Amino acid sequence: MKILGTLLVVALLGGGGWYLWQQRQQAASAAAAGGARPAVSTIEKRDIRFAVSAAGEITPSEQVSVRPEVNGRINKLPVDLGDVVKKGDLLFQLDDQELKTEKQQREITIARTRLSLDQAKRDYDRAEMLFNAKLLPGQEFDDARTAYELAKNSIEQSQKELELTLEKLRKTQVLAPFDCTVLTRPISVGQAVSGSGGFNSGTEVLTIANLNDLVINAHINQADVSRLKTGQEVEVTVEAVPGLQVVGKVERIAPQATIKNNIKGFPARVLLRDVDQRVRPGMTANISIPVASADDVVAAPLAAVFTEFNPETKQVERFAWVQLGEEWERRTIHIGVSDYFFAEVTRGLEPGDVVSLEDKSRAPNVRKPSVKPGAGGVTTSTAVSGSGAAARPVAASR
Repeated sequence: MKILGTLLVVALLGGGGWYLWQQRQQAASAAAAGGARPAVSTIEKRDIRFAVSAAGEITPSEQVSVRPEVNGRINKLPVDLGDVVKKGDLLFQLDDQELKTEKQQREITIARTRLSLDQAKRDYDRAEMLFNAKLLPGQEFDDARTAYELAKNSIEQSQKELELTLEKLRKTQVLAPFDCTVLTRPISVGQAVSGSGGFNSGTEVLTIANLNDLVINAHINQADVSRLKTGQEVEVTVEAVPGLQVVGKVERIAPQATIKNNIKGFPARVLLRDVDQRVRPGMTANISIPVASADDVVAAPLAAVFTEFNPETKQVERFAWVQLGEEWERRTIHIGVSDYFFAEVTRGLEPGDVVSLEDKSRAPNVRKPSVKPGAGGVTTSTAVSGSGAAARPVAASR
């Protein structure tokens, strides 16, 4: 009985193991069949668009940190965060009472100095008349002339001091230099601020920007910057506004490369046109730089296009494997515009041709090529990259 029970247990375990192995094999076969890579493709006509992408941050084309030029205390601050201000409107005003008092004192000083000047002028004229009549010694005449000159210098100095006070008085009012929007306002009414004419850069009262003209500061990869030029139009999408597409214009490209996020590239500035109200500074924008395009052309998948170096002609040749019945023919082709998936075939293939996505150089049913390939040895075949597309290696040894 014990032997019988043992045999029964072994049989059950063996049957269960075989069942599980069968299930795994079937699942693996189904997964392999479902995810199998296609081996052939049919040539057809399509549009090809190749573009390179770059990301950047949207910023105002004009952004100003507004700081007073003179020391003082904020007396008026009529604008707040997000307000739209017209050019010439008041942004803020400092308390000008002390400067007005100083202005009055300067005016009184000028009036007193002017009286002294008139007196010195009369004394000089009288001394000159007596001196010409030889009734006044030369020393006294020189003293009268010196007093008159000093009076003139004194009134000139007083006038300059008054002009300086008036200039400070004018600087207590800060007006908008252009149509703008208030971005930040860290200061409140009654707070003391320092002017930018002192030892420091002054207290920032407001930050304003022109949101009608926005730019994108992008970092263009050094491999793509040669495709970009000033004045070129680019397509722009904004991540924060789905579905929105706007047109930008390349305004400037830096002449020297910089490193950002461990990637060497060139800073570029793209000016946005017809800015949507939903677009705001600080948003991330994606720039699509068109490189090449072709409409309704014969196109082949990149995986079907192979290249090899011909040592006889010292040139790189491109070819495809074309299916002819049960055989495969290696056919030389010429490539035009390419993107990341397809390449334009300008000669060698026609719509409807069936091409292989794998190398057939070792297949048993290969027809003798109509174009003599390169000399013997090992060649390397890769899917053509075209105009800037990344090459996709495909093993092909002969």
